[in-house]
Amino acid sequence: MNQATSPHSFHIPVMGLGFTVDSPIKVAKYGISSVISIMDDHLLEDMRRIYSEKFDLPYSPISEKEEDFKAKRTTAFLDLTKLLVDKQIQEIKNAIPEKGQLFQNYIELLAEAHPMKQFVQGLMHQDFSPQQVETIKSMILPGAIDVNIMTKVDKMNYDQKGDLLPREYSDALAALRGFANSKLSSSVIFSAGLNPALYSYAEQFDCFFPRPEHPNSKSIILKVSDYRSALIQGKFLAKKGLWVSEFRIESGLNCGGHAFATDGLLVGPILEEFKTNKKRLQSSLMEVYEKALEAKGISLPQTPGIKITYQGGIGTSKEDSFLRNYYQLDGTGWGSPFLLVPEATSVDEDTLQRILKAKKSDFYLSNASPLGVPFNNLKTSSGEDQRKQRLERNRPGSPCYKKFLSFSTEFTDKPICTASRQYQNLKSKQFQNGEISEKEWKEVAEKDCLCEGLSAPAILSNGSTSRRNLNAVTICPGPNLAYFKGTFSLKDMVSHIYGKLNLNLDSERPHVFVKEAQLYVNHLKKEFQNLIASPSSKQENYLDKFQKI
Repeated sequence: MNQATSPHSFHIPVMGLGFTVDSPIKVAKYGISSVISIMDDHLLEDMRRIYSEKFDLPYSPISEKEEDFKAKRTTAFLDLTKLLVDKQIQEIKNAIPEKGQLFQNYIELLAEAHPMKQFVQGLMHQDFSPQQVETIKSMILPGAIDVNIMTKVDKMNYDQKGDLLPREYSDALAALRGFANSKLSSSVIFSAGLNPALYSYAEQFDCFFPRPEHPNSKSIILKVSDYRSALIQGKFLAKKGLWVSEFRIESGLNCGGHAFATDGLLVGPILEEFKTNKKRLQSSLMEVYEKALEAKGISLPQTPGIKITYQGGIGTSKEDSFLRNYYQLDGTGWGSPFLLVPEATSVDEDTLQRILKAKKSDFYLSNASPLGVPFNNLKTSSGEDQRKQRLERNRPGSPCYKKFLSFSTEFTDKPICTASRQYQNLKSKQFQNGEISEKEWKEVAEKDCLCEGLSAPAILSNGSTSRRNLNAVTICPGPNLAYFKGTFSLKDMVSHIYGKLNLNLDSERPHVFVKEAQLYVNHLKKEFQNLIASPSSKQENYLDKFQKI
């Protein structure tokens, strides 16, 4: 994400389902790139309705009875987002001759060293010539409207009659099709590991290949935890003629949402390996990529580059600058701190106040995710309150309407979600009958409905009501958020990132590298406790590998 494609050195990563679903509409006009999760078609449809009403645009609902409604809903919302951002950018360009406020806001947020800012500031005390106006217009770029597909969220679906639909109608493949069919020229970010069916499906869309005649070309970004993962996944895609334009390295534990701990590798050595081997990575992938394109009869107009970025726990401009300069990164991602910036993300007022009042101990790594992956959570969220109240009323679990995380076939032929009322009632009976231990039951009861909880804040913060009145919010902040107190303007947060302003952070906040080391020490302690409580060769092998690394 260099200045040739984005005016800013940072991006706002995807957060939950709803926290960044409309972030591009809020910040792309300033050249800031952000990421939309496209896994929840219900949310995308609701947000399309909300924004169509807000901007007095025609809205025609896409019913669940329509064929391929998931992909169609995705395309429709992304096209609306692009329409609104294009309109905002044009308004900024129209304000250039008179140095209007919209134009000045755009310039003000740029880093001091940005060529455009230096060019414009030298002319602010005189009228722009027509040629200068055109030059400045060409430099006004929107932030990228990127999308995220969590590869593990790929449930198979059924038609209205209950018959299993073909593979291309699964959640992840339908989401990819919706993006591919949209008018966006941006990137899809694949996170959470390799999904062969999804990666192979991308090969069916011309927009991912270097075809100059394609009006809406798109690229692929991989979120990875280490160099080995980047090489394996990159080669898998390259063999299909698909190029990875960027590898987004994310800390295994010092991040928001789901946490994918490494086998003991810390981010410093990981970034060092990417820095040392970047050229080797590019040449290795290029060798495979060129052969695949040649087999498809596609000529490569120019050699594509690879960008390397990092996200996870960054909190100060010094950390940001060090990471970019020492490790020669093309950019950084700032996530959780933007939950405190209403101009950039969608967080309802109740949730915002809960974050502000939370103690450091309230931010924790939980078992809330039905995926069985550790999940960053907040003990004081309304989602947690609701989960506990249901247990107290002897009504464990959640009504399961969206079914995105339905993967368990322990009790049923058709997969159900482990956070659902149906599953938890069955596990509760097992516990009452002495078939499972109290520890096993507590682990099940900790599962929460992420589908509703992570989408609700976007609906609520836009003054609307969630479907079926499910308003409890699940929060997925990274540990770093515990050290930010107060709400901030977009200008202040961006100024903080660029070192023009220092936000008042908690004095106990450790350096990003130190915090990650602390998190891994705590993680290791828990793993040893699990080994002592339930000895297993698998656990022993994991800890042995952890120790050797």
